[in-house]
Amino acid sequence: MRLVKTLALLSLCAAVGGCNFVVLNPSGDVAAQQRDLIVISTGLMLLIIVPVMVLTGLFAWRYRHANTAARYEPDWDHSTHLELVIWAAPLLIIICLGALTWMGTHLLDPYRTLGRIDAGRPVPAAVKPLEVRVVALDWKWLFIYPDHGIATVNELAAPVDRPIHFRITSSSVMNSFYIPALAGQIYAMAGMETKLHAVINKPGVYPGFSANYSGAGFSGMRFAFHGMTAQAFDAWVAKAKAGGGALGRSDYLELERPSENEPARRYASVDPTLYKAILNMCVEPGKMCMGEMMSIDARGGLGLAGTYNTLPLTYDKHTRRGAVFGPGPSYVVGICTIDELDVEMPQPLAAPRRLTPITGRGLERPMFTPARPSATPPLAGTRSQS
Repeated sequence: MRLVKTLALLSLCAAVGGCNFVVLNPSGDVAAQQRDLIVISTGLMLLIIVPVMVLTGLFAWRYRHANTAARYEPDWDHSTHLELVIWAAPLLIIICLGALTWMGTHLLDPYRTLGRIDAGRPVPAAVKPLEVRVVALDWKWLFIYPDHGIATVNELAAPVDRPIHFRITSSSVMNSFYIPALAGQIYAMAGMETKLHAVINKPGVYPGFSANYSGAGFSGMRFAFHGMTAQAFDAWVAKAKAGGGALGRSDYLELERPSENEPARRYASVDPTLYKAILNMCVEPGKMCMGEMMSIDARGGLGLAGTYNTLPLTYDKHTRRGAVFGPGPSYVVGICTIDELDVEMPQPLAAPRRLTPITGRGLERPMFTPARPSATPPLAGTRSQS
């Protein structure tokens, strides 16, 4: 029986020894600080947990029924010294944990610009962070390097000891961008942008993946993150420019279609306005951007006609990016006057023109006077496109 227990223990040790504890042995300074936060917090909690577990066993053994030598005190009910230990020690630990959490929350804020390369080196004033735009697609990752004019799919690279500034969004479903060796996970959401500042301190190839379930191809949303020397990174960029294709808006619309287990690929050039269009959900030619809608709403909206602006909020999630169910894609393409609308769309409008004054916060009463076309206020012109 003892031999079986020994073999089982050795097998367990061998299995654990084959694990890669990357979270506790990271290669980036931000992840290292997060590791220290976990270790210190665990140590503080063990200051209470370990003594309690030891004393539980000790008391059970000392005051067992068979030990007649143990002192029996049935009327004992209070000890000032024991009460101080029971309450003061946990209180001090909670204060320490609170202070540690408060400092870590601010110092390790992913939106906070890095102040150091590692524990012994501040960020040099002349160093410019590497800008990377991250887009979570179904089911792959798109990385855009705006300063270098290149893009990659399921492959990411950065020079060591240089701060990296990630801007992260999603094409549809929420995902989570996570490189354990570099920093903590950051969510990617459609129509929204999150940020992450990080730095890699050791050359190597590190796994990255999505840490948030996003559908059938979720398990294949993995990519390789290459930490390189400055010279190797420059060579990597040059190779991408020499051997890749172009990534324009039409190419992106094909790329974003759901697909699984995509191999790494590179693009030698990328449309400089692509990421902004992805973030504003207006990659399609002529589609009104979300930022334009928000600007209109901030200035008072367009009354009843402005309700057409909500159409993209339905189709973007359910139809355009490959969903089986739902109506055909339809979206707002621009803002124009009634006269301009007649020129652009000579065919009869889908809905009859209503001359009832449109009401809305900040809007003036519309004037439909042919003699004064310049006084005609803008109305929402909508089109349907399938």
